[in-house]
Amino acid sequence: MSDQTTSQPRTGSLTGSLSFALAPWIVAAVLLLFLPMIFQANSAITIMNQMWITVIFALAYNMLLGQGGMLSFGHAVYMGVGGFFCMHIMNWDSFERIPLPLLPVFGGLFGMGLAILVGAFSTRKAGTVFAMISLGVGELIAACSVIIVVFFGGEEGISGDRTYGLPFMGVEFLKQIEVYYLIAFWLMISAALMYLFSRTPIGRMANAVRDNPERAEFLGYSARWVRFYSFVASGFFCGVAGALFAINYEILTEENLNTASSGVILLVTFLGGVGFFFGPILGAIVFTLVQTVLSLQTELWAFYAGILFVATVMFFPGGLAGVLMMHVPAIRLGKAKLLLVPYIKTLIPAAIGILGLAALVEMIFHYRHASTGDNEMTLFWTTFDSHAVMPWIVVIAVIVIAFGVMRRNLPEMTDAWDEANHAEEG
Repeated sequence: MSDQTTSQPRTGSLTGSLSFALAPWIVAAVLLLFLPMIFQANSAITIMNQMWITVIFALAYNMLLGQGGMLSFGHAVYMGVGGFFCMHIMNWDSFERIPLPLLPVFGGLFGMGLAILVGAFSTRKAGTVFAMISLGVGELIAACSVIIVVFFGGEEGISGDRTYGLPFMGVEFLKQIEVYYLIAFWLMISAALMYLFSRTPIGRMANAVRDNPERAEFLGYSARWVRFYSFVASGFFCGVAGALFAINYEILTEENLNTASSGVILLVTFLGGVGFFFGPILGAIVFTLVQTVLSLQTELWAFYAGILFVATVMFFPGGLAGVLMMHVPAIRLGKAKLLLVPYIKTLIPAAIGILGLAALVEMIFHYRHASTGDNEMTLFWTTFDSHAVMPWIVVIAVIVIAFGVMRRNLPEMTDAWDEANHAEEG
């Protein structure tokens, strides 16, 4: 009788912890399922497709940088070659016998094969040595993409048609919404597998090798082989992302594997937060919105993205995920509500001031680069003469007042933060 009584709480505790662990995955699956029903436009679905592909790529990159401490400047090549290989499969005469949803498996295997070859010599060392080797390999393959026309298609790249594949359960993937659910399926599968990999002994030892490789060696683990296995696994999921890119856009060029693409994924991962599994997800979502939505509104979107990246590295090294996780202690203490009013009084004026600075930059850009006689510009749904004095006075006044209010309320927010994160004695 006593045994049954003691076993019930343990069972309930295990069930509760399992439910808590599965809750984020269930929420993510539900969101992926219903998002196309909320944003039904083809343009919105295309943006979400690009977003989820970037999420897979960023999570794969974080397996190196966040978990293994390996900074790669050429990781886009594994995504690129996986996509090119799948594009050749699309153009293969027997492609009609291959179900399209299986294509990411081939892309992943090809990316993993290249990672095995490169990782055999690049993972011997970490730090600067690994970074420079990754940069050299990236530049080498990017140069080969123009030289080896048979595989890479030269400057024009390679295009294909996903509809030639074998229909899967009657779906021919003619519509973007069908491609969306295919990408969402592989997003959930890839994210779950990468998360499980991080919980394996190799994944956990990758963290140890990142922090202290000498101590890991003393424990009997080979730092080189731990880095190698992480590198190979990352190459597989990069290839999966490349295959999904090929399916979605049906064309690949040299831009998909050059240094610029590798730099973008580095920016995305840092922006989201390399120290957290869900960090690259946040970074991919934010950067994709900046790259697609904001680019439709201004030509200076890359300028704003660069400022966001620099500000993140300087003031929030933990990324967006780090900013969110900073509030966990206050939530556990039940004092998070103390931050609500100070946040409103401080962060809203700060946001207004930042928008004012952006308006000033846009006005300067229009004033300097607009054609002769084109004095009118539209900003925040307001059309005005950029050569008149009054708009400049208004924008500068908004900036000064907004940041002045923020500066005045900043001590109150600081005090509220200290109080919310301070446990009461006794």
